[in-house]
Amino acid sequence: MAPTKPHGPASYFPSIEAKYGRSVDDWFALMDGAGITGQKDLVNWLKTEHEMGHGHATALAQFHLNPGKWQR
Repeated sequence: MAPTKPHGPASYFPSIEAKYGRSVDDWFALMDGAGITGQKDLVNWLKTEHEMGHGHATALAQFHLNPGKWQR
């Protein structure tokens, strides 16, 4: 059986890695280091500090704050 395609935020991961040149694990480590716990604040931080688009920032923040909710 073929592996299932990622759903939810993880479906953005390949394009995030390609566009911004970092692995999602690198982004998660950066978010850990930022010490920001709220989704809105985390999204704004990714957008302002790393010039990330809103959709990509939201996908990373959602997955980072709720890692058990979606498959990678």
